Amino acid sequence: MAKTLIAFFSRADENYFGGAMRYVKVGNTEIVVNIMKELIDADTFKIEMKDPYSPVYMTCIEEAKRDLHEGKRPELVSTPYSIDEYDTIILGYPNYWGTVPMAVVTFLENFDFTGKTILPLCTNEGSGMGSSEKDVKKYAVGATFKSGLSITGSRAADSKGAVEKWLAANGLM
Repeated sequence: MAKTLIAFFSRADENYFGGAMRYVKVGNTEIVVNIMKELIDADTFKIEMKDPYSPVYMTCIEEAKRDLHEGKRPELVSTPYSIDEYDTIILGYPNYWGTVPMAVVTFLENFDFTGKTILPLCTNEGSGMGSSEKDVKKYAVGATFKSGLSITGSRAADSKGAVEKWLAANGLM
């Protein structure tokens, strides 16, 4: 029987919403993942950095930019022991500097994705998927990729319709 894993990175604290800063207790990507969990049978794994970025948005984006430019691989709190039992992986993340956060790269580099299908989910505030789909392909060697879903972060709580349509188009509903 096919099994799905939703692996995601999400950041709460101070976030950018259409031109303004706002503090949130749950990050936008996690909000979308919670909607997915209501719609499909899937396991979830939250990708968390051992040393998280600053809760202050402007500091956080500078830290993320530094990690990207230096090619750093932030240490994670944990990773699943294995992903062997999963056929499909929904990979959720915010758009950081036009691509995936480096913590997601750390996660991806821990596994062999041969024979897996990856569906990227990217929350952003207008920058779309950026180069994240192309970049994920570099780190998830052997995987088959389906078209990603871009969700505007400030509208994450209202994304159920788009999520349903995307999951159905990819045979998960």
